[in-house]
Amino acid sequence: MTVTESGYRRFEKMAFLSSGTAEADTARLQCIEAYGNSEAEHADVIVALGGDGLMLQMLHRFMSTEKPIYGLNRGSVGFLMNEFKVEGLIDRLNQSKSSIVHPLLMRAIQASGTISRARAINEVSLLRQSYQAAKLRILIDGKERLGELVADGILLATPAGSTAYNLSANGPILPLNAPLMALTPISAFRPRRWRGALLPDRCQVTIEVLEPEKRPVAVVADHFELKAIIRVEIDMDHETNLVLLHDPGHSLDERILAEQFGA
Repeated sequence: MTVTESGYRRFEKMAFLSSGTAEADTARLQCIEAYGNSEAEHADVIVALGGDGLMLQMLHRFMSTEKPIYGLNRGSVGFLMNEFKVEGLIDRLNQSKSSIVHPLLMRAIQASGTISRARAINEVSLLRQSYQAAKLRILIDGKERLGELVADGILLATPAGSTAYNLSANGPILPLNAPLMALTPISAFRPRRWRGALLPDRCQVTIEVLEPEKRPVAVVADHFELKAIIRVEIDMDHETNLVLLHDPGHSLDERILAEQFGA
């Protein structure tokens, strides 16, 4: 395979990681043959070969390192990924644009009294566990804003996650650099006309489960799930920076903007 590159390298050590599908594994071997491979812990950049699910896994895995992640789409949707090509990868990395996102930090209390913490890059969602709708109380910075929401659930999304589950639940799309979070109900029954809220990303959102024994609720922070929840507190973690790399003209900001116009 012939790979033509400029002499300059913004990232000296690259680690190629695959989602584990046959297509992604083949792509990884092609990249390693062309560019070599470093151990992920010592690499300057992670090149993730797969789909959006793998990108979220990599962002979680390297969350404390601020190591940049450059995705090459070998999955399905690939909203967070770049177009897959083996040729010209070093030049593309040299020219790539950085997007910084901050995760949500969730503190969840279960009926047993157990307290658990987790971070979410897309959203934290509370979902009913039974045939009965959940009943939830919403507080913002300790002040009650909605005494009772009857719904299948509710979610709090980051700007980066606003085009995922949040959009499917008819929540608003947020520009990546907007200092906001989207609080979106899931199939709200009462108040029937409540469509959610846009909140400053410096506030704390607290959601209490009403009638938790009769109407049990689970909470999900990206891939982390807990059941039998009675209270969840959520803040945006501004101290943690997650770095995504995208090709010029295809930044995450541009993709989110294009999504608002149906592109």
